[in-house]
Amino acid sequence: MTDIDPATRTELEAAAFRRLLAHLRERPEVQNIDLMNLAGFCRNCLAKWYKAAAEERGLTLGYEEAREIVYGMPYEEWKRRHQKEAPAEKIAAFERAYERTHGEPFRRK
Repeated sequence: MTDIDPATRTELEAAAFRRLLAHLRERPEVQNIDLMNLAGFCRNCLAKWYKAAAEERGLTLGYEEAREIVYGMPYEEWKRRHQKEAPAEKIAAFERAYERTHGEPFRRK
């Protein structure tokens, strides 16, 4: 692999992350449950990781603020516009994937 200085690596990673967010915003038909079941993460996971990264740097960022950064709009609006009801088997698979990713059972709010 080409030697890349740390600042450039960070810039490239940030650009790739921004492109990932843009791609997910362009594809709202891709449901979070499908992302989680296939890849082990979803938009909400990205928001949690974003929030954790901010906190590691001493910044205060709420989960809802992080979700708005990831979704490009308030989560409740995205959910109202794009989220579909999932069948029971997808929900069960999601709960297993969530626990593998987060190390704890999924809890409905």
